[in-house]
Order: sequence, then C-alpha cells, then structure tokens
Amino acid sequence: MKKSLFYISCLLLLSVQFIFAQAPKPKTINIENSDLVEVNQVLVPDGILLTGNVKVNHDGVVLTCNKAYFFQKENYIKAFGNVQLVQGDTLFLNSKYAEYSGNLKKAFATGDAVMSSPDATLRTDTINFDRNVQQVFYNTKGTIVNKDNTLVSKSGRYYVEEKKFQFLTEVTITNPKYVIKSNHLDYYSNSGHTYLFGPSTITSKANYIYTEKGFYDTKKNLAHFLRKSYIKYDDRLIEGDSLYYDRNVEFASATRNVKITDSINRGIVKGHYAEIYKLKDSMFVTKRAVAINLIEKDSVYIHGQKLMVTGKEGERILRAYKNVRFFKIDMSGKCDSIHSNSKTALTKLIGSPILWNGDNQITGEVMHLIGDNTTKKLDSLKVLNNTFLVSRDTLGTGFNQVKGINLFGKFKDGKLHDVDVIKNTEVIYYMRNDEKELIGINKNVSSKINLILENNAIETITFYNKVDGDIYPEADLPENARKLRGLVWRGDERIKSKDDIFTAEENELNDKLVQEGKDEEATNKDVPMKVRKETLDYDKKKSAIKPVKASTKTKK
Repeated sequence: MKKSLFYISCLLLLSVQFIFAQAPKPKTINIENSDLVEVNQVLVPDGILLTGNVKVNHDGVVLTCNKAYFFQKENYIKAFGNVQLVQGDTLFLNSKYAEYSGNLKKAFATGDAVMSSPDATLRTDTINFDRNVQQVFYNTKGTIVNKDNTLVSKSGRYYVEEKKFQFLTEVTITNPKYVIKSNHLDYYSNSGHTYLFGPSTITSKANYIYTEKGFYDTKKNLAHFLRKSYIKYDDRLIEGDSLYYDRNVEFASATRNVKITDSINRGIVKGHYAEIYKLKDSMFVTKRAVAINLIEKDSVYIHGQKLMVTGKEGERILRAYKNVRFFKIDMSGKCDSIHSNSKTALTKLIGSPILWNGDNQITGEVMHLIGDNTTKKLDSLKVLNNTFLVSRDTLGTGFNQVKGINLFGKFKDGKLHDVDVIKNTEVIYYMRNDEKELIGINKNVSSKINLILENNAIETITFYNKVDGDIYPEADLPENARKLRGLVWRGDERIKSKDDIFTAEENELNDKLVQEGKDEEATNKDVPMKVRKETLDYDKKKSAIKPVKASTKTKK
C-alpha cells in the first residue's frame, strides 16, 4: 500500500513538472533604440533609464516614447512623453504615460489616452490593454468617433479581433439623423452594426423608438427590434413582438401581437402582421386584422382578412377586404368589403351587405353609412335596391317585414330613429296592444312608409300614397302569406359581440401565435439577438402584401 502511494505521488510530481516545463517562457522586451542609455540607481532603482527616441518591441508590439524606465528583471517598462504602442495595423495606443508588462502582456496608458483602429478612435483618460485576450477596456468617460457616429460612455471594452465595442453602463451614439441611448450596447466599428440589450431608445426628428432587445445597422439605417419594442410617430404608435424598420424610406413592418394606435383619430388597428409606409401615409394589416374606432363613446370593431389605411390625417381612407364583419354595441354587420372615407364621413358596405340595428335586420344591394364630421356621430343610413328591414315578432314565430326599393334612415344619439322606405313598399307587421296581445297582422302595400324607432324597436308606422291592404286576424292569414317574397332571415349569422367578428379558425390562429410569442420570449430571454436575414441583406425590400384595388363604385 505504501509503495502504491509513493508511486502515485511520483507520478503527480512528474506531471506538475511536465506542465511547468511545457509553459512558454515569456519573451523579453527588446530595446531597439535610445539616444541615451544609463544606469541611475537613485532615479531608477534596479532599472535602466532610456532617454530620447526610445523604441522597444515585444512579441509583435512596438512602443515608442521620449523617456522610459526599463526594469529588465521584471520585464517591465514605464514610458513617458509622446508614448505610442502599436500592434500591427490593427491598434494604435497614444498617451502621455504608459506602463507595459512583457510577462503579463498587459499595457496601461493614461493622460489624454487615445486608441485608434482602422475604423474608430477612442479618447479617454485611462486605457488598459490585455494582449492575451486582445481586449481594451476603460472605466472613465470615453468618446469614440468613426466615420458616421460618435459614441460617449462612462466605461467600455473593445474586442480587437472582432472590432467590437461593448458598453455595460450609460452609452450614447450620436448620428446626424438620430441619437441612441442604452445601458448595454455592442457596437461593431467596421460594419456599423449595433446590438441593444435592456431599455434602449433611438430618438430622431421622424420618430422615437424604444426596445429592450434590438439591432441597428448604422450604415444602412436598417433595424430589427424585439421585446417590448415600439416606434412612435407624432400620430401613430407601432407595437409588435418583432419590428423591422428602414429609416431611409420610413418603412416599418411588425409581426405577431401587432398594435397600431392612431392618437389623433382615436383609432387602433391590431393583427399579427403589418406594414407601415410613413411617407406614403399607408398601412396594411393581416392575420386576424381588426380596426377599432371610437365613435360616440363607443367602439366600432371592423375585421377583414386584410385592412388597408391610406391618406393623411383628416383624409384617411380605411379599406377592409374579404369576409368583412363589424360590431358596435347596438349595430353590427357583414359584407364583402368596406370603404370608409374620413374626409367625407362616408362608409360604403360593398358586396352582399347586411346590417343588424338592434333586433332589426337590414339588407340591400348597396349600403352607405354617413357620419357627421362636426359632431363625430353617425348621421344617416342609405340602402339602395331591393331593401328589406326584418325583425322577429317578439312573442311569436312570425317576422315583421318592410320591403321596398330604397331606404333612407336618420340616426338620433347614435341609434337609428327615423326611417323612410320608398317605392313599391310592402309591409307585414304583427300589431300588439299594451298588454302585448296580438291584435292582428297588418299586410299592405304603398308608395312610401315611414318608421319611427325607439330603442331600436319600431314605435310607429305611417303609410303614404296608394295604400292598399288590411289588418288580418291571425287565423285568417295563412302561413304562406305571412312572408314577403325574397325574405331571407339570417338571425343565426348575427354578430352579437366583438369576439363574433372572428371565425373559429382565426381564433385558433390567434391563440397559436400568441403562445408562440410567449414560448419564444421565454426561450430566447437570455439568448443573443438573431437578426432577420432581410435586415442584413436588404435590397429594395418588396412589400409582402400587394394592395387590392377595390372598386368603390356603387349601383345607382
């Protein structure tokens, strides 16, 4: 047992000796030039005084100065006056005073210290350079200048081989077009690529950007932002899980959980993909897109497979395409597409429009909602060609029906109040007394009908010109005579809440995308930023959405 322990101890000792034997011996600092070399034990104990045009080198680094103290035993030098340390063509370090250790391969420079590389110049009070890891660091206020940007920070680190500056305290990048502020920023001086971590802002005359994880190409003016990011213009706020931005053409795209807020027009557009062209005053939104507008202290929700908003403030046009649905507390509807003009306050429901006002179902070939730009309220309704106004008899199985060529309605306090139906009008109406007992069924024709509605229910009916008809007891009017020709009741399609504007498939997609966003955020919380390929390889980016030219012409 003792022999075994002795044997193991010898092996360990030999291993340690082998390791130390393999360790490279530090190279000696070589003196290449000095006008005067002297030994002065009073001034430089255990050292050599070098004076005038001093030049030394060490393992690829050349140091020049006016005067130096060289400690040969420690392989250490102190340099004074016009000090310059040069490493190849990658780094130049100038200062009034510097120290360099040949054994540790570390340098220290102070007094108007300046570090220059091919792409940038750093000015600060004190600079440290560790050649072993090829890193420069400083803990005093520093200013970095390259071709396009000026960076100011309290401290920082420069990775020589990567040409990367890293800042973990307050840093500001000033560019002629914008200012970036962050507490954690990586800046590549050769490419101009900037990576932002933690709360960061980019301020310019055009907009204000906030992000907690982002990338900015300072040369191409392209950016990609993640985590709690938004772009704020004077009139719009753009939010999304992922934001792409091109400052050159003021273009932005947003992906997943997109929200665009119009502060002037009090509107919000949501979806899972959007493109915004600021200079063209246009915006596209898809993937469960919905526009929310505040009207009369109530919100109107408009949904389509695709939403497009164009035009300047006060002249904006909203277009919604394919299977459009909208909802307001006392009004909802469906159509193929919508065209809404804020300047004329005219909203056109195009393609098989249907409107539910309270319990009333209104249909026709053409349907227009007209607002009042002064009061910002709904003013009137126009329905053209083959108009139907239908509601269920509240206590029976029948339908109250009004049919005509055209319908013209007026709103009062946001509710449809006064309605005229003109040309070839027909009516079937279940008349009840105050006790809700059925008096009879009114069936007649006339040239015009006026309806007064209270709380979205018919209060009075007035017939005009060539009135022909009667009130029939329920037993005297057959079932097949209680419906006007062309009646189609679509009560099962009625949109009763803001959630009903979306299909089951769209809700499933929404849940999937929202969960993907949460999973991605959790997974990549501490993962370095991955920049979208199109951000780096940008070349006249084409819109992912091609605008649809929808006809706004209506039949007369």
